Amino acid sequence: MKTAYQIDDTDKKILGHLIKNARTPFLEIARDCGISGAAIHQRVKKLEDLGVITGSKFTVRPAAIGYDICASIGVFLERASLYDVVVKTIKGINEVVECHYTTGQYAIFLKIHCKDNQHLMDILVNTIQNIEGVSRTESFISLEQIIEREIQVN
Repeated sequence: MKTAYQIDDTDKKILGHLIKNARTPFLEIARDCGISGAAIHQRVKKLEDLGVITGSKFTVRPAAIGYDICASIGVFLERASLYDVVVKTIKGINEVVECHYTTGQYAIFLKIHCKDNQHLMDILVNTIQNIEGVSRTESFISLEQIIEREIQVN
C-alpha cells in the first residue's frame, strides 16, 4: 500500500472536478485552477502514480440492464482459515460486485445484483451456500439506494 500523499488546494480542485465528471477536459480544469493544461496532466499523472486516483470508468446502472434486485449477504465461515479459499471462489461469481472482509458478526460481507428474487435465491442456495467453508449466510434486500457517491475531498 502506498503512503499517504499530502494534497494541496490545487489537487483538491482537480479531484473535485474529476469526482463530478471524470471526462472533464483538462483545459477546463486548468482554467478553473489558473494553471496550464500540461500542469493538470502532470498532477493527474502524479495522483495516479501515488494511488490517490485509481482510474476512471463508466458505471452501468444494474436495473437498466435487468438486474432489479440488490442484496447484501453476510457470510459466516466454518473456520477463519478458509477465508482465502472462499474468497477465491466468490471472485468467480459475476453477480458479486463487492466483497469485504469484516469485523463483527460476519467474516465476509457481499453486495450482489440479481435479476429477480428467483435469481437471488439461486445464487444464495446453489452457489454461495455451496462454497466449501461457508457455514451459512444472512441476506438483506435493498429496497432503495439513497446515497451513492465518491468520497469528497476537503
